[in-house]
Amino acid sequence: MQVVVKTKIDAYPLVGRGKVRDIYHIDDGHLLIVTTDRMSAFDVVMNEAIPYKGVILNKITLFWMEKFKHIIPNHLVETDVARFPPLLDPWKEQLEGRSVIVRKAHPLPVECIVRGYITGSGWEAYRSAGSVCGHELPAGLRESDKLEPALFTPSTKAELGSHDENISRDQARQLLGEDVAEQVERISLAIYEAGRAHAAQRGIIVADTKFEFGLIDGKLHLIDEVLTPDSSRFWPADQYHPGQGQPSFDKQFLRDWLKKQPWNKQPPPPALPESVITATAERYQEAFDILTR
Repeated sequence: MQVVVKTKIDAYPLVGRGKVRDIYHIDDGHLLIVTTDRMSAFDVVMNEAIPYKGVILNKITLFWMEKFKHIIPNHLVETDVARFPPLLDPWKEQLEGRSVIVRKAHPLPVECIVRGYITGSGWEAYRSAGSVCGHELPAGLRESDKLEPALFTPSTKAELGSHDENISRDQARQLLGEDVAEQVERISLAIYEAGRAHAAQRGIIVADTKFEFGLIDGKLHLIDEVLTPDSSRFWPADQYHPGQGQPSFDKQFLRDWLKKQPWNKQPPPPALPESVITATAERYQEAFDILTR
């Protein structure tokens, strides 16, 4: 299996290259999505890859999509490279474990974030205003305190190199329409609670996460990645201590290292030492092993 930083698949047109994923047009109804080993933090792509990170993200997403398909359909069509179109045969080794063929969807212009604990940008917003995305919260919360119930806190989807912006539920309704906004909030909370319960049985706290949805034939589908170390904060339950930041199985380790560097969170990013690359890769692998066992 190869470490993959950037793909160049001549058989089909490239339609998008995001922070992590390369997307190709298969036909009018289908896309090839390749999850690379690129690493982003603070919406900036690092110069160094995290080996096999893309394989882990892809496999975790497939695990959750199968688990949640009774809640909402997803866009998956084919996950086995052996059954991909013959035109992709020259790239089979590169695609193995990190690629899927999906139905084309019309992505919603909102990222659906669920916060079960007060941390990250939610903690910063609470400290400055006492609220998060329009949710008024009680005084006296500590960093990493549990939120009951979990909060739906949508954000806009920024272009590559820009930052997502938190918005209120009312703003989400204006962007999505009342019916779709109600659906994505209800489904986001349902998926989060199901995922949180599964992870809790395995000693992991899902502090927060983000989902993406799209419309296929007018029906809502789960798309992109689901409850991965890139899109979520995973904390070891046996080390949880509210009132401070938490150790994690996700990219927070990398974020914390970057915060200590003389860097303004704009390109170019600082070079990642081998120790940080290795430690990040180990955390991703551990999250996969625990969640999917």
